Amino acid sequence: MASSAEYLEYVLDLLRDVPEISHKKMMGEYLLYSEDVLFGGIYDDRFLLKDTPAARAAFPEEQIPYDGAKHMILVDIEDSVRIAEVVSGMLAELPKPKNKR
Repeated sequence: MASSAEYLEYVLDLLRDVPEISHKKMMGEYLLYSEDVLFGGIYDDRFLLKDTPAARAAFPEEQIPYDGAKHMILVDIEDSVRIAEVVSGMLAELPKPKNKR
């Protein structure tokens, strides 16, 4: 099941306090970036974060975005400030994008 554009808008509103948010549509789902770092996505209208210590400390529930994928962390709050804090903490834990030639 693909994620809806309405749910994407809802999540982008939750991420309004996160700097340099961008997204890419990929096979009916959406990948989420901050400062060009992939930190999560929207899968079947679920807002999921990569499994990092910061995300795990903030949110307890793991989910699998699709068959064969690694576990991700479900965002189950609507507090945009708290979500921005978690994503900020995650950015320090995630690899930076490689330089493009």
